[in-house]
Amino acid sequence: MTQTATALELDSEQTTKLHALYRRLHAHPELSMQEHATAQLIEEQLDGLGVEHFRCGGTGVVGILRNGEGPVVAFRADTDGLPIEEATGLEYASTDKGMLDGAEVPVMHGCGHDTHVASLLGATEILAGNRDAWAGTLVLIFQPGEETAAGALAMLDDGLWDKAPRPEVVYGQHVMPRPVGTVSISSGPVAAMADSLRVTVHGQQSHGSQPQDSIDPIVMAAHMVTRLQTIVSRELDPRKSAVVTVGTFHAGLKENIIPASAEFTLNIRTFDDDVRGQVLGAVRRIIEAEAAASGAPTPQIEEMYRFPQCFNDPDAVPYVLEALRGALGAESVEVTPPMMGSEDFGHLGTAIGVPSVFWMFGGTPASAFDGPGAVPVNHSPFFAPELEGSLAGGVSAAVAVLLSRLGN
Repeated sequence: MTQTATALELDSEQTTKLHALYRRLHAHPELSMQEHATAQLIEEQLDGLGVEHFRCGGTGVVGILRNGEGPVVAFRADTDGLPIEEATGLEYASTDKGMLDGAEVPVMHGCGHDTHVASLLGATEILAGNRDAWAGTLVLIFQPGEETAAGALAMLDDGLWDKAPRPEVVYGQHVMPRPVGTVSISSGPVAAMADSLRVTVHGQQSHGSQPQDSIDPIVMAAHMVTRLQTIVSRELDPRKSAVVTVGTFHAGLKENIIPASAEFTLNIRTFDDDVRGQVLGAVRRIIEAEAAASGAPTPQIEEMYRFPQCFNDPDAVPYVLEALRGALGAESVEVTPPMMGSEDFGHLGTAIGVPSVFWMFGGTPASAFDGPGAVPVNHSPFFAPELEGSLAGGVSAAVAVLLSRLGN
């Protein structure tokens, strides 16, 4: 007898345990590529479900749930937190600290990766307990380091697809500030490419009362920051998209000293390779020209990390849409344009030439959108997916899509 996704769900005891697991994950986040306790906790859960597993990419965990002959499908959940001090007021809010660039920082699951992990483990428990409903192999990818674009490549470099069965498709999902029980999905581009750069500007230090003896790196870098904002507004075809953001700026130690250097970091988002090349070329040209105008040495421009474009295979999306609409209701599934956020998820399928599909599921009660104030978004210290609805939606979506490939 063929079973549908709606017939497969966690019972009340399993749901209670999943909620407790989520609270534990949320209370104890870890920074990118430092997810040691998180990996161990995932391994314990997989052991409890009888799922074979192995470490990959340092703090990554890969589970393999085998159930006879059939398709091989992979599903990815990212595991890392962010250097944010949580301000949600939840009883299970994180107070943990981590080390970032030699300094102790607060850590929070400010992007919902704990929701992704718990949802995939919940879906795995359903499939492990209902083997008569499907056949094939499910590869579970608990990926570290998504926030720094290091994790997917680390797993690939560590031989992910040499150690695990190669899938015919890779799936993934992300919780977002949209109503619980709803999903959005794009066909083609889903998320933008992203380039992060660190710029070190070198000047000449002097006393603050003697600016004539200095090359002021703060003034110079400030001109760079201002001029960089003209790339999108004055150099790029307005029919094309890009974002140039200066996220940090550091210089000096005392108000009466003109320092020797300044440092700022850039984040650049684009959808098109030609646009990316144009923007990166303009960034370098402006930075070097402003330094030359100040009589300063050529600045150092260091690539911190790069995200690939996240792309949904247009041939695979209709099957995912059908599965999601069947599980959640057609009115709860929306086809949307791509977002400017970025993801390293795309590396996993591209590395072996198989399609991938990535969608967004809701983590906010619908009533919150009618209330006063703004709804907290990902990377906010107030971002807190609503526990019951978010996990129910994440588990249901994952099970429905997996059964669309693996179901009898």
